[in-house]
Amino acid sequence: MYVGTLSFDLLLGDVRSLKEKRSVVRPIVAELQRKFAVSAAETGNQNLHRRAEIGVAMVSGDVGHLTGVLDRCERLVAARPEVELLSVRRRLHTDDEE
Repeated sequence: MYVGTLSFDLLLGDVRSLKEKRSVVRPIVAELQRKFAVSAAETGNQNLHRRAEIGVAMVSGDVGHLTGVLDRCERLVAARPEVELLSVRRRLHTDDEE
């Protein structure tokens, strides 16, 4: 079993309130969940208007499939014009780890 996670650090465009921030972040999270069947959520920077952290997680029996899906998730977020992708942290875990 393999578990893969991504953590996206995002700079949002012209956002002036937390309500506007939610209107940018929620569609990204929903699209990740819908297109790739991953778990996704806003995981950090909830009180900052122009910054967001989105976390993605997936479990698979095939590391190749897992890596491919995480790559597509990263491309989707990077292609969104309303956000600037500042950094991505990727982690892969196996059930062999102690």
